[in-house]
Amino acid sequence: ATAALLRILREARVAADDVKALLHEVSPVDSSEPQKLDIETIDSDRLFDTGVAAYLLESDRSSFDINGLVELYFGSELPEPTDEIPAAALRAVAARALVPVLTKKLEDDGSLELFTSLEMQLLPVLAAMERRGLYVDPQELAKQSSELGEDIAQRVASIHQTAGEDFNLDSPSQLSHILFDVLKLPTYGLKKTRSGFYSTNAKVLGDLAQEYQIVADVLEYRERAKIKSTYLDALPSLIRGDKRIHTTFNQTVAATGRLSSSDPNLQNIPTRSELGHRVRTAFTVPEGSVFLACDYSQIELRLLAHLSADEHLVAAFNSGADFHAATAARVFGVPVEEVTPALRSRAKAVNFGIVYGQQAFGLATSLKISRKEAQEMIDRYFDAYPGVRAYLDDSVRTAHETGYAITMYGRKRHIREFNQSNRQLIAFGERTAMNHPMQGSAADIIKIAMINVEKHLRDEGLASKLILQIHDELDLEVPESEIETVSKLVKETMEDVVTLRVPLIADVSYGSNWAEAK
Repeated sequence: ATAALLRILREARVAADDVKALLHEVSPVDSSEPQKLDIETIDSDRLFDTGVAAYLLESDRSSFDINGLVELYFGSELPEPTDEIPAAALRAVAARALVPVLTKKLEDDGSLELFTSLEMQLLPVLAAMERRGLYVDPQELAKQSSELGEDIAQRVASIHQTAGEDFNLDSPSQLSHILFDVLKLPTYGLKKTRSGFYSTNAKVLGDLAQEYQIVADVLEYRERAKIKSTYLDALPSLIRGDKRIHTTFNQTVAATGRLSSSDPNLQNIPTRSELGHRVRTAFTVPEGSVFLACDYSQIELRLLAHLSADEHLVAAFNSGADFHAATAARVFGVPVEEVTPALRSRAKAVNFGIVYGQQAFGLATSLKISRKEAQEMIDRYFDAYPGVRAYLDDSVRTAHETGYAITMYGRKRHIREFNQSNRQLIAFGERTAMNHPMQGSAADIIKIAMINVEKHLRDEGLASKLILQIHDELDLEVPESEIETVSKLVKETMEDVVTLRVPLIADVSYGSNWAEAK
């Protein structure tokens, strides 16, 4: 069976419901196991993944498994497997039958080029990255777990002392009883859960934490307990024989077109907190190498400037000045040299809020200001950048007419919320129409960068390897002798993906581990 698969992968067209899984049959995820075929050399033009094809047609579907696709496109179910015809054979026949159907639909949809020239070219790159994995130091994880365990125990004891009794901090009902029945914290505006207790979710506790130390302590306990259980204690069991952790990159999960990561999800490791950032010190590289990170600077805002063609927004980026400070100066009507850190912070929130279609309520919540103040800030922003308002209005109007939003590269996101009568759902659809062109285009651009970086490293005969993609960041394992060459290669490759009205900037940094690199 393996010999036949090798021959197919080397010579024939390959159609499957999970091509990446097929590649790992001959190139195991654990790099300590020998590979029978170098998947980096596979001709991507011969690959057809039915799940990825169906995803491009309807990215908001929850599943793209072969059974569902057969039912969707042929109106029938896969037969039950038998001893003569096993499940794998049935899936293979179904995948082959789906190829002409999906190809025609992709062509009619205008998505065939995106499928063949981007997603299928990316697939072997992802398979190679999954095989390489990330080198992890189990001793560092154990050390952090032990230290955090002691910290947690002390915090629990302190909380119990303040409460006047022991209770289970992980029980929402017990915590609610202590905070609101025993300690009599204010409950004005709070809702009770189905179990009859006041909610103790993050928002409720976040509002109370500013005035009550015990609530702040509970939030700190939660952060520490989550990091300990989700990362420090769970990651060691995922280290394979090659001393590496091998995440899975998913092409068909995020409706925006972005990749997601699972088993483990390395995109969710907290970066804003010191504790979360410290977890990254355990992701290291072998002796003689460095961990190199290169990420796009403000790519979605730069795409907003490009797509809207607003002259002031474009000028702000082309001047090379601090973009958030420049926005603050225009929005708040002060010279740029008089922009305070507080004003810059507010302008930054508005800048990113606009990209994500945030309304006054959302901005007011994030900045802890009144909704009226938030609306005034948004109005001033659109007065400062009138081209942005016109572009976003046009995006919503076009999406209502066509039923979808589209990226620079033709990635469509169908907006079914427009078919609803619920005003909130329609508003969500309109926010999607505004932000998909930026978010989706950013996803397309970094995918193209991954394909190009992988090709250039191979063409140059370099030993450096692409090992991770996190949002707008590419991470590589680089021999010390190649640092200068690869830093230049990756930066230039990422910046050369597309020519915009504003510079596309990628920033390179490196260190002995992931935390030092970023």
